[in-house]
Amino acid sequence: MATIQFIEGIDETVIPNIKLTRSRDGNTGTAVFRFNNPDIIQQNMQDKGDIQGMSLIDEEGKLFTTDVNAKFVNGKPQGIECIYIIKNPSEWDRFMRFMERYAKNNNLSFIKA
Repeated sequence: MATIQFIEGIDETVIPNIKLTRSRDGNTGTAVFRFNNPDIIQQNMQDKGDIQGMSLIDEEGKLFTTDVNAKFVNGKPQGIECIYIIKNPSEWDRFMRFMERYAKNNNLSFIKA
């Protein structure tokens, strides 16, 4: 099963909007995850621990990024944006395998721009 976690052991149930770009030569890419009102920013989560980054976890292991930023409206957290950088073709393939599993688990579809 493919899951996203901000704190180890706690799965995020809010499904993000994900924008994926790839370089012209196909060697690198960027995935931007935008979560609106995710579980991790809710009041009852404050004592669970600090966000160290975003983990993408499946049966192959874990992909990780520390590029995580909270979005605030009127001083209150409203969302989280995470950026995962894909540095080479093998990382691209690994990321896409995670995304296929995550999409299947959450009934998501891919829309090409």
